[in-house]
Amino acid sequence: MRDHRRARRLVVGDTLWWWSVRHDHHPPACREKLSLRRDGTSATLRLVFPGGPGRIIADGLSPGGTVGGGSLVLNLHRPGVARRFLDAALAEGLMPTARGATEHDGWALFDTFAAAVQPWEI
Repeated sequence: MRDHRRARRLVVGDTLWWWSVRHDHHPPACREKLSLRRDGTSATLRLVFPGGPGRIIADGLSPGGTVGGGSLVLNLHRPGVARRFLDAALAEGLMPTARGATEHDGWALFDTFAAAVQPWEI
């Protein structure tokens, strides 16, 4: 079985990116986190998806990496989904340049993603 917690490679043009998905317990809700980092830097963007009303995340009943709302449910472990979130983060200018990790609300990008994508495109 593949260890999805390890960073995975994603090549976009001539740039190598590393990405990973984790689940954590951050009271008052559990969260799914998609981490994105350009190769050769330590600046990491963490897109955080806390559970809550109208928001679906992995909860023991659904597979790890699941995030959803409305009629769209995504699996953050899919490279195509990670790539779309990377593209959206780059377009929004969210990628940090300073060392360390920067957290951003992933639901804002999810809503943009959901408005722009057809379910069969994922």
